[in-house]
This record gives sequence, C-alpha cells and structure tokens, in this order.
Amino acid sequence: MALITIIIIGITVLFSLRGFNDYNLFERFKFQPQAITQGKQYDRLLMSGFLHVDMAHLIFNMITLYFFATPVIQFFAIQFGRDIATGSVVFAVIYLLSILGGNFTALFFQKNNPVYSAVGASGGVMGIVMAAIAIFPNELQIYGFIPGWLFAIIYLGYSVYGVQKQLGNIGHEAHLGGAIVGLVIPLVIYPELFEQNMKYILGMLVPIAALLILAIRGRK
Repeated sequence: MALITIIIIGITVLFSLRGFNDYNLFERFKFQPQAITQGKQYDRLLMSGFLHVDMAHLIFNMITLYFFATPVIQFFAIQFGRDIATGSVVFAVIYLLSILGGNFTALFFQKNNPVYSAVGASGGVMGIVMAAIAIFPNELQIYGFIPGWLFAIIYLGYSVYGVQKQLGNIGHEAHLGGAIVGLVIPLVIYPELFEQNMKYILGMLVPIAALLILAIRGRK
C-alpha cells in the first residue's frame, strides 16, 4: 500500500473518530447546503468527506478505498516513468476532486433543501473506484464476477435514479458526482485511455449523460 493511501485513510479515520465524540465539530463540518451558500462555509465541501456517521460507514469506505487505490496509483506511476510519487499525486488529486465534485453535485440538487445534510468519503471513494474502472474496464471484476464497465453503468444508473426518487438515507448526489469526476479525470490526465478503452468508456458515459439530463430536468 502506497504511503499516500495510508495518510488519507489515517486522516479520515482520525477526523471521523473525533467527529463521533465531538458534536460541535461534526455539525461544523458536515455538508449542509444553506451553511455553504448562505453562511459561506465553503470548507464543508471538502471537510465533510472526512467525517462519517458511524464506524460501519467509515470501515466500508476505507476498505473500498484501500483495495481500489493501488491499481490507480500503480497505473499512473508506470505511465509517468515508474514514479510512485507521481502516481500517488494523481491518486490524491482524483480522490480530493471527486469529494468536491460529489459535494458540488449535491449542492446543485439540494441547494434549496434546508434540512439536507450529509457526511462521508463516498464521493471520493467512488471517484477512485470509477478511475480504476476507466483504466481497467474489463479486467477489473467487481465482487469477483461483474466486469467493471458493467458495474459502472449499473451503479451510475442507480445513482441517477436515486437522485430523481430520493431513495433512502443515502447521498446519491455525492456518489454520482464523485463517480463521474473519477471516471473523467483519468481520461484528461492520460488521454490514451480513451482510445484504448473507447467502447467501454462510451458505453459508460453515453447512457449516464442521458440519464443525468433527465435527472436535472426532473429537479427543475
């Protein structure tokens, strides 16, 4: 496991544990649209990604991050001269931008909802999962038997549906935004991926773009 993965997991665990026992800290940094738009507490867009509601939520996210971080780091390390440091920087950029992308998506859909709040690294984690799928769309098997590209289509489609229907106590908006950021950024950093995996990537992006347009229209 790369050092950057240990650092991110360590910071997230420590901050989440502090949030479990410190109500004021939890309330100050959780994602809350009106606190961001009216209170101008923009740090919530990032810091809420380092808080979790309970231990199960934290453990699930960190285990998922642990398993998917390595292929992303190793791939970009190889592409940039077998430099683990560069691969680690790319991983960190994707992760942090996915948290922000997820929360900006939630802000877009929930900006007028005074009771909406959320915490968790799920946007960042899904960004890394989707980055790994963009790199290895067919080779990566989710749950041991589902091809990565198929999982991406199913998961993103479900997330769009969840945004439309507001299913359960789940931050579908953050999951969706983080996943899309994680899918796109590797293509920006290393455009050859699009040519190498074109049929899989188009298969993921085209239906998701259509579903997202429907979701945006449905929320107007």
